Amino acid sequence: MARTGWVPFVGGRLGQAAGVVWAAYTVGFALFHLLPSDPVRIMIGPETAVDEARIEALRAELGLDRPIGLRYLDGLWSALHGDLGTSFRTGRPVAEAIGEALPRTLALAGAALVPAVVVGVLLAWCAVLTRSGRVRAVLAGQPGLALSVPTFWLGLVLLQLFSFRWPLLPARGEHGWESMVLPAATLAVPAGALLAQVLLARLSESWRDPYVTTARAKGVSRPLALTVHALPNAVMPALTVLALLVGWLLSGSVVVETVFARNGIGRLVHASVAAQDLPMLLGLLVVATLVFVAVTLAVDLLHRALDPRAAR
Repeated sequence: MARTGWVPFVGGRLGQAAGVVWAAYTVGFALFHLLPSDPVRIMIGPETAVDEARIEALRAELGLDRPIGLRYLDGLWSALHGDLGTSFRTGRPVAEAIGEALPRTLALAGAALVPAVVVGVLLAWCAVLTRSGRVRAVLAGQPGLALSVPTFWLGLVLLQLFSFRWPLLPARGEHGWESMVLPAATLAVPAGALLAQVLLARLSESWRDPYVTTARAKGVSRPLALTVHALPNAVMPALTVLALLVGWLLSGSVVVETVFARNGIGRLVHASVAAQDLPMLLGLLVVATLVFVAVTLAVDLLHRALDPRAAR
């Protein structure tokens, strides 16, 4: 099959990304606006005595009395111009609120991603390198064990140990690198475990390939053969996992930022779900999808650069 050039390749991926974002907006809009509950009554509160005329006036003010088709088209047109609407809960522009919270969450995700990659690669590398079957079994079982631990439980355990029993790190706040350690560690454990699982499976296959056996027969040491010959081929599937890790870290931030009282996307999601803040929820969904497709596009381009067969 003929090789695809860079321009058609990138254009095709951008078209797919645009389709994913549009589908996320459409499905999210349909689900959020077809909920049986009434966001206006949630905003007012069940204990507040308000006449129906006031409720209808507020519903009209928020645009909830218009046909759903018109709301969808107007919202989509505005979103294409960077306007994600106004929050029902706070009255602030959705884009402005997300713009303030997103950098904090991305910083936390980045702080978790680095140790997750380092630990995941080292764990897989050591599991394949060791000659002891018992040690290999123990190391290979760690990713599954880490993935089975609930994120909120891990965060509470880290808080109990390193903030309360041994007051080494702050339990909450966003001042200084110390406040980033515990939430980043909480997110890094499952992310590193997921990467280690994928890399371990591929690295074990690459280790048995003929070119690695040939290198070993020529006198190349076991660690060098694993690092130079087996690891580069095993890394390619692991790169794809990075896009999944971004989604994992963003979803995990909802729990972690709540546990550690951090003001980011996670806290914003929690508050918006509780208030059924439809514009904010839809805006958060669109932004999370944009981040995910951007990382996926970057991984696809990196695949193409490292392995031209990806574009065939």
